Amino acid sequence: MFDDADDIDTETVEEWEASAEFGLLYTSGNTETESLKGKFNASRDIQNWRHKGVFDYYTAEQEDQETGESVETADRMFVSAQSNYKFDPDSRDSLFVFGSYEEDEFSGFEYQATVATGYGARYRYDEDIYADYEIGPGYSRTKPVQVEGEPPVESDGSMILRLAGGLNWKISENSRFNALLSSEIGEDNTKSKAELSVSANINSSLAMKFSVGANHNSQVADESIEKLDTETAVTLVYSF
Repeated sequence: MFDDADDIDTETVEEWEASAEFGLLYTSGNTETESLKGKFNASRDIQNWRHKGVFDYYTAEQEDQETGESVETADRMFVSAQSNYKFDPDSRDSLFVFGSYEEDEFSGFEYQATVATGYGARYRYDEDIYADYEIGPGYSRTKPVQVEGEPPVESDGSMILRLAGGLNWKISENSRFNALLSSEIGEDNTKSKAELSVSANINSSLAMKFSVGANHNSQVADESIEKLDTETAVTLVYSF
C-alpha cells in the first residue's frame, strides 16, 4: 500500500485547482423537455491541510401534454465545503470539518443543512488509485415541504452520524473514474448521496464527463414524493 508521501510534494505550496462543468439537454416533437446542469469544484492540498468545495445545480422542465404549459420537474441546488487537517504532512490520517446546504422541494424538503466533524483517512492502493474514508458526528437541520391543507411546518434539528467515502482512479493519462458515497444517519431521517462518473480528456483543459447520481431520504413529508431521485448527465468539464 502506498502512503500520501508518494503522492504529495509537501515542500511545495500548491495553487487552487478548479473545474466547471456544464450540460444542457433539449428535446422537441411529441414531448418537449429542457434540463440544465452546472457544477463547480475547487480543491487544494498543501502540507497539513486539504480543502475542497462544491456547488451543484440542476433544473428540468417538461411540457404538459394537456395544457401545453411548461411544468418544472426538478430544481436542486447543493453547496458543500470541507477542510481536513492532517496530523503530519505525510500522514494518511486527518480530522475533518464538513458543511453542506441543499434546496430541493422535489425531495420533500425545502432545505437540508448539515455540519459534521470527525476522523478521515486517505489510503493509496496504487500509484493511480486512492480512496478517502470519513466518519464523525454532526448536526442536521431540515424543513419539510409544506403539504397543502396541513398546518404550517417548522424546521427541525437533530444529531447525525456522517459516513462518507470516495474513490479516485486515474485510468490513463486521459481518463479518470470517480465514485462518491455519503450517508447522514439521523433519528428521523437518513440522507444518502452517491455518484459514479467517468471522464475523458478532449484536450489539456477540456473533458467530457458521464455521471450517474442518486439522492435518497428514508423519510419524506408527503407519501406522493419519491424517496429516491436519480440523475444521469453528460457534461463538458473545463479545468483551470
